[in-house]
Amino acid sequence: MTELIFYSNPGCHLCEQAVEVMGGHVSGYDVREVEIEGDLALVYRYGVRIPVLKRGDTGAELDWPFGVSDLEGFLS
Repeated sequence: MTELIFYSNPGCHLCEQAVEVMGGHVSGYDVREVEIEGDLALVYRYGVRIPVLKRGDTGAELDWPFGVSDLEGFLS
C-alpha cells in the first residue's frame, strides 16, 4: 500500500479544505499526517506551501491549491 504524507499545521483552514478535497479519494492509501509546527526543517521546507501531499513511493509532492482532478492525476 502506498503511503501518502500530508503536511499540515494545527488550525490551518487550507489544510481543512484539502482534507475535504481528498475525501474518499485517498481511502486506498495509508495517509500519515505530519504537523510541521515545532520542526524547524519542516517549517523551512513547507511553511508557506502547506498543505502538501507527498507520495511515499516516488517522493512527488502536490501543493495546495489542488482539486479532485489534480489529486486523481497525482495518485495515478
